[in-house]
Amino acid sequence: MKKLYFGTCLFALLLSHEVSAADVYVSQIAVKGLERVEPETVASYLDIKKGENVSQEQLDTSLKQLYATGLFNDVVFNMSQDGTLLIQVSENPIVNKRVFDGNDKVDDSILETEVQLASGSIYNRAKVQADVQRILEVYKRAGRYAVVVEPKIIKRDQNRVDLIYEIDEGPAAAITKVNFVGNVHYSDEDLSNEIMSKESRWYRIFSSAENYDPEKTNYDKELLRRFYVKRGYADFRVVSAIAELSPDKKSFVLTFVLDEGKRYKINSVTIKSQLEDVQVEPLYEEVLFKQGDWYNAELVEKSVYDITDELGKKGFAFVDVVPELKKNTQTGDLDVVFDIREGDRIFVNRINIHGNTRTHDEVIRREFRIDEGDAFNPAKIRASRRNVENLDYFSKIDINTVPTDDENKADIDVKVEEKSTGYFNVGVGYSTINGALVRAGVTENNFQGKGQQLGIDVGVSQETSDYNLSFTEPYFLGRRLSAGADLFRTEQDYQDEGSYDSESTGGRIRFGWNYTDNLAQYVRYTLREDKISNVDRSASVYIKEEEGTSSASVIGQTLVYDKRDSAINPKEGYYLSFGNDIAGLGGDEKYLRFDGKVYTYYTLADYYTFKLFVNAGYIEGYGDENVRLSQRYYLGGSTLRGFDTAGIGARDKYTKDALGGNWMVYSGAEMSFPIGLDELGVKGRTFVDMGMLGKPDDIDRAIVEYSSSPRVAAGFGFTWQSPMGQIDVDIAFPIVKEDYDETQTFRLNFGSRL
Repeated sequence: MKKLYFGTCLFALLLSHEVSAADVYVSQIAVKGLERVEPETVASYLDIKKGENVSQEQLDTSLKQLYATGLFNDVVFNMSQDGTLLIQVSENPIVNKRVFDGNDKVDDSILETEVQLASGSIYNRAKVQADVQRILEVYKRAGRYAVVVEPKIIKRDQNRVDLIYEIDEGPAAAITKVNFVGNVHYSDEDLSNEIMSKESRWYRIFSSAENYDPEKTNYDKELLRRFYVKRGYADFRVVSAIAELSPDKKSFVLTFVLDEGKRYKINSVTIKSQLEDVQVEPLYEEVLFKQGDWYNAELVEKSVYDITDELGKKGFAFVDVVPELKKNTQTGDLDVVFDIREGDRIFVNRINIHGNTRTHDEVIRREFRIDEGDAFNPAKIRASRRNVENLDYFSKIDINTVPTDDENKADIDVKVEEKSTGYFNVGVGYSTINGALVRAGVTENNFQGKGQQLGIDVGVSQETSDYNLSFTEPYFLGRRLSAGADLFRTEQDYQDEGSYDSESTGGRIRFGWNYTDNLAQYVRYTLREDKISNVDRSASVYIKEEEGTSSASVIGQTLVYDKRDSAINPKEGYYLSFGNDIAGLGGDEKYLRFDGKVYTYYTLADYYTFKLFVNAGYIEGYGDENVRLSQRYYLGGSTLRGFDTAGIGARDKYTKDALGGNWMVYSGAEMSFPIGLDELGVKGRTFVDMGMLGKPDDIDRAIVEYSSSPRVAAGFGFTWQSPMGQIDVDIAFPIVKEDYDETQTFRLNFGSRL
């Protein structure tokens, strides 16, 4: 710029000495310093022509235009005595090769989409600095704030340069602590489980959740809001979310300041309409809550959607259903008024999806509750956003409405950022039931970008080995019908319980569909081969009779009604299921089975969660066939704490082999509570379990001990959500038992239970 300034001043000086008029006559235009650029190209950017008078303004404009091309790093105008305008230029070099060096954590392909200068482009210092800032932003999004980017050039012949971005990535700026201020009703652990940002832990080495990201923090604020307004806190707000970067730029402390506000109960529900032809009374059936319920913003939104959908079926395409909340802060009562108004007559023109490099468009489109050509409906768009979020394929989702040239049409723009949808887990440990164990599995929830689920799981222990391969298509034949298949093999050592080994190998196909958000049904067909082998010579006669191989062809179904607030860590609500199977359409085994489960949860003081449950089952052979050992019910161990595996029920008097039963009832009550180790994911619990087991078919009471009377045990323990999975430790003491029952005071087990 110094040369530019000097050249401009010199020209002004020449004009002042040699020309008295405002304009100067240009007889010729000469350009020097060109290597690649043609003189005609330079002339095309000039507001000057030879043989004409030009003004100072024209000269200034021409100078600026030449610089604006980016072709030159220096331009000087000089006027000779004979009226020749001499333009001296210095061309910017061409980028011969652009290289990223030192970027181990961020792939070249990501950086290439961000920077402007590429091979073959014109080198420009301003663009280089702009590219450096873009690279820094990429690393900040990846949680690396200590990154240093140094651009360097290597000069080549023919005015070319190699551009090298030397990158020192530095450590990821991990979140060392997440603080919550103002949370009275929910613990730090409860809230930590809801947000995406996680504290740094050694077992999160394969996760980016512990890396600070401002966009992720903004989404955390929304997740916290949803958590509270779903539980009655209609006034909840996140006052601030502050991220403090350490002086060495290697870590963050993230602090959320909350205002929980009051918790509201529904006092009344009213539907009113500004449209004369709308009958409001039938619409009350679409409301998903009632008087006396805690306010739930999610149910209010779903009710808006259902009312809108029902009105659409009746021909009211252009309506807005606006929920109005009237709160009484003194009593904690809340009135909900659904106001039906006439909406704008706008149609959806196009639904445009961007950012899904892996996930197919159709996987996103099928979650939308509005189609191209439909009447524009904000409630359906909000429901569509929620559905796409629930896929859990994307780290960021933006849905915006874009006007078109037609005032009666609008586009819906969907922008997503994909995230990893595959999981790899490895666990090792020890169980008092199965001994030392190793488990490994791989799950991909968005297989080939089609939204399909593929899982492989292998578990090997001293007592049991199991191998599973599963595949699920969530939209079979383009409908809201899930379809899947499983292959499995299980090898079980029952030498201690029954003096035999058991093997089961087979496959299963299954279908499932949802009647509502909470009610679902699943049907299945299973083809299985069971084998009883290695029967001890001293085993019970009933076990010896079953040694060998049998096959089963089974058709079954399960109806599930799930009203829990969370399927992973339930604290409120209930879960109901009923299933039945029939075997005998081929194969050796013939039986009917019925199973039912009831679980209910409620929380006191927001920390003490009670669980009450009942499991029941009945199986009966038909056609002169008895129920085989592998299909009978067994109680004990993880299904009746205080008793050993298969510890209760019918037992051979002489060999003490467990023979199982044809029916069972297992129920109990459990209370979980904090024990001061929330940071480690440890909770305590106390419980009472009760179980009853019915006798098998055709047993001889002379050689079999049996009683269907209840067994009861009580105890305490804790659950640890460890890096290797859930670990349960229980100490239980039988209160009611039979003399021949086998008990177990201490139990250590891996895995989760409902």
